[in-house]
Amino acid sequence: MKQKKKDSQIVRATIVILVALIVVIGLLVLLKKKAENSPEEGFSTQESFSETEALGKFEDFTVSGDIIVYGDPVSTTEGEVPFSAAESTTAGTDTTTVTATTAAGTTAAGTTAAGTTAAGTTAAGTAGSDYAYAYAGFNPVPADLDIAEWNLLLVNRNYILPENYTPDLSEAVKGSGVRMDSRVSPYYQRMYDAAKADGITLTPLSGHRRISTQKTNFENKIQKYIGQGYSKAEATQLAAQIILPPGTSEHNAGIAMDIISLDVDFEETAAFRWLCDNAADYGFILRYPKDKMSITKITYEPWHWRYVGVNHAKAMKQSGQCLEEYLGKA
Repeated sequence: MKQKKKDSQIVRATIVILVALIVVIGLLVLLKKKAENSPEEGFSTQESFSETEALGKFEDFTVSGDIIVYGDPVSTTEGEVPFSAAESTTAGTDTTTVTATTAAGTTAAGTTAAGTTAAGTTAAGTAGSDYAYAYAGFNPVPADLDIAEWNLLLVNRNYILPENYTPDLSEAVKGSGVRMDSRVSPYYQRMYDAAKADGITLTPLSGHRRISTQKTNFENKIQKYIGQGYSKAEATQLAAQIILPPGTSEHNAGIAMDIISLDVDFEETAAFRWLCDNAADYGFILRYPKDKMSITKITYEPWHWRYVGVNHAKAMKQSGQCLEEYLGKA
């Protein structure tokens, strides 16, 4: 009897050990897969750094349990200061709140279709040694906000938004809480509804991101690398492989949406195939294609879709060009 009890205990212990080994092996495989999908060091930037905003009460967000994101959770709190070209690159703990209007007493330069700016303020990306991250080799010039067609605004590591850029925002999908430029939201809603009719849910994951949030996330990443022993310049260059410097992300302009997932495996889903087939009909393009990384300097992001307008989206789809090529900025 005692022998049987002992044998039973051995069997249970063996099963527990085997299960534990299977779990460990599974985690190792997952980590290896993530490492293979991560940006190559010294090459390009993962434009869509993960955020941890609450998704709110929205029935279609039940699929969010399948969302897999890169990187560490980052701040999305309201207590952040606007980015300034003159500021030092420290994470800081400032609590100034970003507002949607120009400061009292300043003379407005004019409210453009792209957003409100104030006269005399510095662009977040003034070229030259005054730019906060020039020491690390970053020298973007101001993005052209006076472009004839606002939907072709080019924002990337070479073209940066003003520090006080404040687009008018509205929900991309009613009830989602995820916002975009109000001129883009209706098109996303139409695309969302069309996909829904085909049995596809294009869950809006990350739309507009404030420049102040981008700054906080970027500088926190810099501090992380400095803490690991890198110089300030090295830390900034490494941080830029994970998240774009403040003001240089399309999310700061509110004209792009991360859809459903921040994982390269998204390309294997029915939702991605639907987008490839239909997104241009609603004015959206795959902003960072796999075969254009040498031009965009951004790693392949099947989840990041940018609004450019129906005619331009169809033209780019037909020509196979990315936005930089289409605008002659490659």
